[in-house]
Amino acid sequence: MNGDVAIFATSFFCLRYYRPMRLFLVISLFVALLAPPTVPRPAAAQQNKTAESLPTNLLKRTTTRRETRRFAFGGTVTVIGAPRGAVTIEGWSRNEVELVADIELNAATEADLDQLATVNNFVFDEDLNHLSVLTTGTHDRAYLKKVAKNFPKKLLNLPWKIDYKLRVPANTDLEINAGYGPVKVSAVEGALRISATESETALTLTGGLVSTTVTAGVVTLTIPSRSWRGGGAEIRLATGIVNVDLPPGFNGDIDAEILRNGKIVNTHDGLASREKPGITERMVRARAGSGGAFFKFTVGDGTVNIRKASQ
Repeated sequence: MNGDVAIFATSFFCLRYYRPMRLFLVISLFVALLAPPTVPRPAAAQQNKTAESLPTNLLKRTTTRRETRRFAFGGTVTVIGAPRGAVTIEGWSRNEVELVADIELNAATEADLDQLATVNNFVFDEDLNHLSVLTTGTHDRAYLKKVAKNFPKKLLNLPWKIDYKLRVPANTDLEINAGYGPVKVSAVEGALRISATESETALTLTGGLVSTTVTAGVVTLTIPSRSWRGGGAEIRLATGIVNVDLPPGFNGDIDAEILRNGKIVNTHDGLASREKPGITERMVRARAGSGGAFFKFTVGDGTVNIRKASQ
């Protein structure tokens, strides 16, 4: 990607793509939580429609891109992921960000793969204390009109994904916007905001201020220490399972609620009622140990499991 395209993609995604996408995910979750249940289309019918619209015997190309940036402690890292793909972020002691991206493309010919590689990628937007990783690609038609006006329509719906792996300073604020795919965050103690469409999200954390919104999937919060350093965590899931793994002797205040269908399963013997209604299958107002940071878990349809973490 040449310099002009990279500069345009940076400004274009910052102003047009990031904020609307986050707003869309929040609105989607709100609608999913409040709307009455609907009868989904049969999975077989959806798969057949997809199979008919895509060519068979596609070639696959996977390329790996590595980048490193100097980055001070206490800054913010934003990742706007691809429509499909994994996002894995781990905290470390260095004052730099290391990024490894595996970009997988599928097309009928090598020439088509070459053409897709010019748009399905990512760019950096960086200043002194904020680094953004912004995915570009065929999923954004307005972007294509600006940088590739004559891009072949036959390539628009071909499957592709980017798997991101980052290591960031431990005291870093994170903003993650993901589509379909797993999200994993560990050893980071800054402010963390996650939005995802459908994901198996795994958070292994000991502190920070966490806000996670997922439309469908499984969210697992594992806290390996007895006390949380920071404000706490709020996890909202429209449909699926929230797992909360707490160590013996954990200290914190816990609220959980099922809005429509499902139940709360508490197998951690360290929880006691904090206020009415206490600990029920629909709502929990509990305290672990001597209390402390506040944790709130909300599920529209599904299950909240509060468990004792394995040693």
